[in-house]
Amino acid sequence: MDIDASPVFVSQEPNKDRSNNPVRSLYQSESSMNFDYLQGLRADATASATSSSCGIGGSTYGLVDDSRALDSFVSILDQLDARVEKFRKDALNLQEKKDYLLMSMDLIKSNEMLQNMSDAEREEIICYIQRVNSRLGTVELNVRTVRDNSQEDSLSQINALIDTMIKMGDPVIARQRCQLYLNACCSSSMDPHLDTLPDADMGPIDKKFESVLLGCTLDDQKNIKKRLQALMGYLNKQTVSN
Repeated sequence: MDIDASPVFVSQEPNKDRSNNPVRSLYQSESSMNFDYLQGLRADATASATSSSCGIGGSTYGLVDDSRALDSFVSILDQLDARVEKFRKDALNLQEKKDYLLMSMDLIKSNEMLQNMSDAEREEIICYIQRVNSRLGTVELNVRTVRDNSQEDSLSQINALIDTMIKMGDPVIARQRCQLYLNACCSSSMDPHLDTLPDADMGPIDKKFESVLLGCTLDDQKNIKKRLQALMGYLNKQTVSN
């Protein structure tokens, strides 16, 4: 994703200390923060070379130095692994936000108030939605979840069912359908690692939705449940306002 930023000009006054300049400090911190932990490799390499030069024939201390080098690499890779995992979670959060934005636009297009507008007003709103949707489409996020063909098909069917529900236009019926789907996510037949409710508290479920949902990956099941919970919150407000 490209970000346009205006250039920052720092005054070049002679004989003036710029070490405390916040802009300069920001650039320095941004450029160094991602590689500070790599400095240990150079330090350890220097220590290793020094230790080896002090050994007899360089063989006795070689094993110790190799062990130190191994520990350094493992420690740094552990840090990288943690940062990669955080980066992946951040990307997943962004993907989730993008999905919610898309869902919001679908809800606006199916809103009853929009249908009651004049043709000219409705066309203006639809054009505005298309512009916003096009702008959102310039942001591409792809965090790959490993799925087989069956799981891909199941996720596609789930998305189609939810999209159909969103486009119903009647918030009361859509809320009822959403509740059936959400109950299916909380069914005792779902993965035991998911948060579930006792059957007595769960209410009726949509068997077709549940059957397809069981074919999704665990990560997809969790994301679908979160998506339905957000949608239910919106539909509850719509039902009350109507």
